[in-house]
This record gives sequence, structure tokens and C-alpha cells, in this order.
Amino acid sequence: MNRRITLATALTLTAGLALAGCGGDGAPKLEAVDAYMPQPVNQDMAGAYFTVKNNTDTADKLTSVTTNLAKDISIHKTVGTKMERVESLPIPANGTLRLGHGGNHLMFMGLKSKPTKNDVVTVQLHFAHAEPIRVSIPVKAADYQPKH
Repeated sequence: MNRRITLATALTLTAGLALAGCGGDGAPKLEAVDAYMPQPVNQDMAGAYFTVKNNTDTADKLTSVTTNLAKDISIHKTVGTKMERVESLPIPANGTLRLGHGGNHLMFMGLKSKPTKNDVVTVQLHFAHAEPIRVSIPVKAADYQPKH
């Protein structure tokens, strides 16, 4: 009898572990697309824009960004005509977070070097749940306007 209980317990645990492996960790898998940075006019600051796609059933949020390009990089939103720094921006389940002119964006302050058109700036996006992702941001002309 002891042998049957031990065997049944072992099979139950093995099945549970196998099923857990199939489902993954439940963290969203995110991707950034359509990234660009208008060429900064000076070495004080720059902005960057992109869209984060979340094709999972789990909401997340962008919590920070890191880069070697600037002394400080922060997440901003625009309310009316005023920019304000925020701690995070939500990314809905099966939705997108759009960063663009006049809205949500990244602010690079104290650039260590001034990027020019055709350069590529690299940042790492950090989230509440998903693994960080590295984004290559092409530098466009200062007056660049994306076609949406």
C-alpha cells in the first residue's frame, strides 16, 4: 500500500511539474517597434519614441529605461502643454503603449555625446513583469515625422 501511495504521489508531482513547464511563467512577452529619435538640437536633451506591443493576456507597465548615452533618462507624459515625469506607463493586455510627439515619451537629459542623423542609440526597457528588452533607436532628422 505504501508503494502505491508513493508511486501515485510521484506521478502527481511529475504531471504537475510538466504542466507548469508548458504554461511558462505568465510574464508578458513584449516588443518595441517603430523606434526613432529626432536628432537633438543641442547636447542638453533629446526625446525618443516607439510603440511597445503586448500580445499576451497579462497587463504590464514600463517602469524604467537605461542607457549609456545620457546622465539621466526618464519616462514622461504630456498633459495639455505640460510635460511631467512619471514613474511608469501602463501597457494593457493584448494592447500597446505608444510613445510619440505630444504624448508619452522618453527624455534623455545631459547627453554624454550628441547623436546625429543615422546614428543608432541603444536603450534597455524595464518592466514590472516582463523581462527587459533592448531597443535600437535610429536617429532621424530633427524635423522627422513618422507616417502612421
